Amino acid sequence: MEIGIIGAGHIGGTLTRRFSALGHQVMVANSRGPQTLADLASETGAKAVTVKEAARAQDVVVVTIPEKNIPKLPRDLFADTPATTVIVDTGNYYPQRDGLIEEIESGTPESRWVADQLGRPVIKAFNNIYAQHLLERGKPKGSPDRIALPVAGDDKRAKEVVMRLVDELGFDPVDAGGLDESWRQQPGTPVYATDFDAEGVRRALAQASRERPPQFRAATAGPPRTSPPRGGSDSPSASAR
Repeated sequence: MEIGIIGAGHIGGTLTRRFSALGHQVMVANSRGPQTLADLASETGAKAVTVKEAARAQDVVVVTIPEKNIPKLPRDLFADTPATTVIVDTGNYYPQRDGLIEEIESGTPESRWVADQLGRPVIKAFNNIYAQHLLERGKPKGSPDRIALPVAGDDKRAKEVVMRLVDELGFDPVDAGGLDESWRQQPGTPVYATDFDAEGVRRALAQASRERPPQFRAATAGPPRTSPPRGGSDSPSASAR
C-alpha cells in the first residue's frame, strides 16, 4: 500500500518503521519539514515529504499529531486526496497538553471532533497502545496472548483496511463499532494502555463509562505538563504512543 503518515512522534515514527518493514510504500511528514526527517527516512526507507504530499497517499493516511494541532493543518489538506483513501486518526485528547477543546469536553468523541476538523471520515486506531509495545510486541496470527487493538469507524471498507493492517503488524483487530462509539477507547477507559487480548478488549469496551475521568478533563486536569500522560496523539503516552 501507499501510506502517508502525518506526524513523526512516537506513534508516527513507530508506524513508519513497522509499515516500511512490511514492504509498504511510506511517506512521512511533520510540521518542521522533510529535511528534519532525514534520519528516519534513511533508517526505514520511507520518503520524507511535506504534509500536503503525505495527505495525497493513494491508500491510507495516518494523522498522528496532538489534538491541539489538528485545527492548524491546512484547511484544504485533503483536497487532492482520493475519496477512497482511508484516513486514520491515532489521537488522544490530553487537556494538560492540548488545552480546552470545548466540543470534546462536552462529550463529542475525540475522533468525531477530528473528522469534523479534517472534513473527512476517519477510522480511530492505534491510540490505546504504547509506541514501544506497537514496535516490539506484535505476534504471528494465532499466537497465544496476542495483543488486540480496537478499531472504530463508520465506513465498513475503510475499517476492514485498517483491521488488515493491524493484523499485519501482529495484533488482533477488534471491531469497536462506529465512530460515535470510539469514546470507549479514549484515555481513561478500561481498554486504554492495557494490552488485552481480543476477549479482554471486547469486555473492556463493553465496560467503558462515557464520563471522562477527572485527569482527562480540562477543569480538573491541573496545569500543563511538558509531556502528556500515558496515552496520546502519540498514543498512550508521549513515550508510549
